[in-house]
Order: sequence, then structure tokens, then C-alpha cells
Amino acid sequence: MLRRTTTIAAVATAAAVLAPSVAQAVDYPPPTNPKATVGKPKGPFKTLKVNKKKGPYKTIQAAVDAAGPGDTIRIADGTYNEGVQIKGSGKRYLKVIGNPAHPERVVLEGKGVKGIKAQNGIQVNGANEVGLQGLKAQNFKANGFFVVNNVGYTFDRLVAERDGVYGIYAFNTKGGTMKNSVAYYHNDAGFYIGQTPPQTKPIRSIVTNVQSWGNVLGFSGTNMKYVTITKSKWFNNGTGIVPNALDSEKFAPPEDNVITDNDIFWNNFDYKAGNAPFVLRKTAVGSIPYPIGVGVLVFGGRRHLVSNNRIYGNYLVGAGMLQQLLLKDKSAQDLIGNQIKDNAFGKNGTDINGRELFYDGNGSDNCISGNTGVQLTMPADQSTFAPCPFTGANAFSSATQNEAIGWVGSPTGQWIKHPHAPIPGLDPLETFSKSGKYGPKTA
Repeated sequence: MLRRTTTIAAVATAAAVLAPSVAQAVDYPPPTNPKATVGKPKGPFKTLKVNKKKGPYKTIQAAVDAAGPGDTIRIADGTYNEGVQIKGSGKRYLKVIGNPAHPERVVLEGKGVKGIKAQNGIQVNGANEVGLQGLKAQNFKANGFFVVNNVGYTFDRLVAERDGVYGIYAFNTKGGTMKNSVAYYHNDAGFYIGQTPPQTKPIRSIVTNVQSWGNVLGFSGTNMKYVTITKSKWFNNGTGIVPNALDSEKFAPPEDNVITDNDIFWNNFDYKAGNAPFVLRKTAVGSIPYPIGVGVLVFGGRRHLVSNNRIYGNYLVGAGMLQQLLLKDKSAQDLIGNQIKDNAFGKNGTDINGRELFYDGNGSDNCISGNTGVQLTMPADQSTFAPCPFTGANAFSSATQNEAIGWVGSPTGQWIKHPHAPIPGLDPLETFSKSGKYGPKTA
């Protein structure tokens, strides 16, 4: 067993590595309490056309500036070297449409763009129910598509490639939809929803039919609430899906999230080895690898449901739960009311996870049951597991928790590798090679 001082240091490292990159020299608007104080616009509405050669608007930003609430902007195919800002209630219900059938043909390009416009492909701030469709954002310093301080948004048929932090990102928002989109080659998460304000009548956020691959994290959700992630594919990332509690954002811990009916596999991308397809960033404690090889990790939080997913080929662990014991708010540290149930592990024995299930036994009312294909677990005797439904204190194991914390310092050294069942047209991504076929590059 590790000494307590070693444990604390390791968890501090884990928290720093998991922390979002919003402080990395990026100009972010201050968070507000988003409210739907202004109603749906009544019209009449107009359509503004963007064509960089013919006009009438030659830049997307010019069309946005001219648009009123509820208007539609249609963008011709082409590459637009600009970062676009959509701000305030005067732009609510705006629709920005590129090429829904081929979003890769309408490209917002960050290379060569200077100043604040180099940060995000499109940033939506305080403009409720904006819709973005049929667009690609690449090579921006911060994020591809970023919505903040909103009530509602629809991000549909978007592609985010090689942006500085997140691909498709919602922060301090109430409700919204991300769908039919792809994000890859990001040095944090392909998709991210974080700092969800607590609500007495929650508005759920939906993530559906998306694919995230080739990122440090497929999906990250720091202090996210009321999010459903479903019918999507999370593969070839360092780690697949990580709801997490951190002090770096408000409203800890994450709560009331559902992860269901997803394919979560091959999340073994050792982005620290070889030539990563993005620039690696340093965390607050230096270049420390995230525990690579995990399908789903609930890192602190309450009432998460992880169910009916297909989880396979992750070399460290398929799905697990770990206490966030360094959160400053001690009342928010513990795992409460989480369920991992009715998932199919190991692809019928053809693509086994290193460990199918892990739980340190922290907290209360947490349960694990009904999962198929389970072989190796941690702890091996499943002494921390309780069948669903369950109420009461769980059986904490400090030895199991310490072993899991040790994954941070040596993640690949703890891998238990098994052969992968082949998937036509898709290569497993462990170390990057330009010749690999690691995932789709369009929505």
C-alpha cells in the first residue's frame, strides 16, 4: 500500500492533469448566469449569403454583424481565414449554415489569423439558441466551436480538427445539442461540456451520433450536469469519456449525467510517445501523462448512469469510478448514487479490456451489476461492488484507490493488453503514424 503522502501527491497530479486549459493564455469571456429573458424573435427574417469571391458578404463575421435575431446565414464552399464571434441577445436564434452534406468544404482556418480571432473558429456568447451546421474549424489556438453563457444551442454536422484545446465545447450553458459531428487531434478533449449551473428544473444537454478520436480525451465534463451522451463512438483517444470534479471550475461535482448506448473502444492513444498530431501542452505540474487506456472514468460525482454501452479493447480499464479526494469542497468529494449497469464488455470475448471494471468503494449508494463479458476486475474479488439497486455506505478499499492513483504516473506500465478484433477501415491508435486510418475526418 502507498503511504498517505504519496497518495495525496498522486491525486494532486491527477487533478492538475485533468484540469481544463481555459487559463492557457486564451481570452475567455467571464461566466454569467445565462437566462432566457428575451423571447423567440417574431421576424420577419432574412437570409444573408456569404461568398468570399462574389459576396454580397465576403466574410462570415460581416454577415453575423449585419444579421438580426432569427436570421439565417448561408456560407458558400471555401476556406475562410477568420475567427467568428456571435454575441448577445441581438443574435439569438441565428442560424449559420455551411454545407451540411459536406461540412469539410466550408472551412474556418485558424492559421495566419491574429489576435482574438485566432482563438476560436466560432464563439457564441450569450446568444441563446444559435444553430451552427455544416462547418469545419481547424488550427485555432483555443477551440473549434465554443458556446458560453447560453440557454440552448444546436451544433450539427460540424468537424473540428487540430484546435488548441477543445474541438466542440460548451461552458456555463443550460441545455443544448451536439450531434452528427466529428472531433479529432485535440490536445485536450474532442467534445466538452463543463461548469453547468445548478437548476431546479434542469434543461438537459444532448450529445448524440458524434465521433471523437485521436484526442487526449474523447469527452471531458468538468462539473457538468444534466448531460446525456448517447449513440456515439469514442475510440482511439487517450481516455474515452471522463465526467470529473475539479476546483478549476464552479459548481462541483458533476451530477445527473447519462452515458448510454455508446461504442467506447481502443482508447489507448499514448500521445506522449512518438509524433503526436498536435502540439502537446504542459499542465500546471509539467508534462505528466494522463492515465491512458480507460474507456469511462467517473472521477467524483453523483447520480451518473453508465448503461447499455459496448466497451472493449481499452488496455487499462473499461469503466470505473474513483473518488476526487482533493476537491476543496469536501462535501462534494464522494461518489454518490452512481450506477454502472447492463453494459457489454469485451466484444463477446474477442476484444477484452485490461480490466473490465474498477471501483475504489468510496461513497454511498453506488452500484455495479448486470454487465456482461466481465473478466478481470479491480479489486479482483469485487469486494467494493454492490448490485443495483443499492442504498447505504459502500465498501471502501484504500488499497484499490491507491493502486488506481498510481496509474497516473505509469499508465502504460499498468496496461493488460489483449488482441483487438479487427474493424474494417479502422486501425488502433497507440502511437501516431501519418499512414494510419484512425477515424473519419468528416461528419
